[in-house]
Amino acid sequence: MGRPSRPARPVPPRRHRTPSGPRVTGINGYPSQPSVRAGETVRLHIATSAPHFNIDFYRWGSKPRHAGRVGWLGCDAAPGRYDRDWHWPAYDFRVPRDWPSGVYVAVLSTDPVSGTPLMDTREARMLLVVTPPAPSGRKVLYKIPIFTYHAYNTAGGGSLYSASHVTLRRPGGGVGGPVKGLPDPYDATSPRQTFAHWDAPFISWMEGSGIEVDYCTDLDIDEGRFLNDGYRLLVSAGHDEYWSTGARRNVTAFRDGGGNIANFGANTCWWRVKVAPTGISGLECDKFPPGAPEGTDPDGSYGCPDHWWESEPENTLLGVSYRNGGGHWDGPRASLGFTVADADHWVFSDTGLKTGDTFGRDGALIGYECDGAAYQIDRDGRPRPTGQDGTPKDFEILGLAQLPADWHFAAREPTDSPRAATLGLRASSASGGAVFTAATTDWARLLATDLHVATITRNVLTRLV
Repeated sequence: MGRPSRPARPVPPRRHRTPSGPRVTGINGYPSQPSVRAGETVRLHIATSAPHFNIDFYRWGSKPRHAGRVGWLGCDAAPGRYDRDWHWPAYDFRVPRDWPSGVYVAVLSTDPVSGTPLMDTREARMLLVVTPPAPSGRKVLYKIPIFTYHAYNTAGGGSLYSASHVTLRRPGGGVGGPVKGLPDPYDATSPRQTFAHWDAPFISWMEGSGIEVDYCTDLDIDEGRFLNDGYRLLVSAGHDEYWSTGARRNVTAFRDGGGNIANFGANTCWWRVKVAPTGISGLECDKFPPGAPEGTDPDGSYGCPDHWWESEPENTLLGVSYRNGGGHWDGPRASLGFTVADADHWVFSDTGLKTGDTFGRDGALIGYECDGAAYQIDRDGRPRPTGQDGTPKDFEILGLAQLPADWHFAAREPTDSPRAATLGLRASSASGGAVFTAATTDWARLLATDLHVATITRNVLTRLV
């Protein structure tokens, strides 16, 4: 890879009032925008008490690869609030045009030794998605869920779980900041709702398997970029929970125009967010209706309007919804896997699975959150969608995992079917492209250890391009 260009000097920091209190100790930072085209300039905001600092860039692929280093004179600043642009000192960085599209982790250091290790700590990290400078000819586009990362980011004292507005211009947002949530007993190496937890292992497996991929963020999708650049398949994984109206509209148009979607995650498109009028400066989500006590609506029981399912059920796009699935957030859960409903389907090619077999149980594949569809059993013993929750009648249910009573269940309209994680596919037709859903957040966690999960993933990624 080419080495980064080195600007002559930092951009003068914007003068502003900063909150009273201590200045930043050590070093941290954030990008002015979550993605940038290769060859263009991105503004990085860094605060440090050190007289100088360095940034080592690593591209995340089958293995992290060092892409280069830059260094500047340091400038300190005070931490900001969760809901306001922090206005930290700014440094312009021109991304080399020969950097391939990918997810880059920028490691901030005051250590003069070159090549600061990528994963020493979670602090002093920035996530930057580099997008192609022009249509690349690749057929797979992977969407990084920046909106969800920032919904759980608590830098500055708040998140979308304590307030209705957060800024994207603060540390965190995938790496480098504090995160709301309980630890994962199945993977304690990283917090949930961070890049390292689900997206990083999925990308490592995907690129290690020879799948050629370009990358973007949900803000890019919201603003109408990339989906019309010749891609055949849009992929997301893990926990892609927060969707804007623009992103939903553009992904739907992509599908209706014949584009395919593969969602290797769950709790997808659950909350609707509004991108602030100034674009990447912030997100809004009115989770708590007037009069509801703040922080008392984790399952949506108040029926507030920023749930997608109340206005435009996500089932109509993805075939499934969290409201017919559920979550187990705290501690170990019952070990559940998918019971195969139709082993003759191409999704199960080369797996050796038979109808009625269960896969993923030993690795607790189902959870920590999962999506489902209302269904009934037909005369042949096959599960079929009822359609009463918005799931298309031609959605094929390929696997089910009924959920125990000790899971958390979201508010929903009554249905006659039990709660079950629902693996499935809506095949491409004259009305649009194919849509696959794995219906569990933890699909990526088992890619490296469960041959069935890996083979199904490979089948989907190769068939839908």
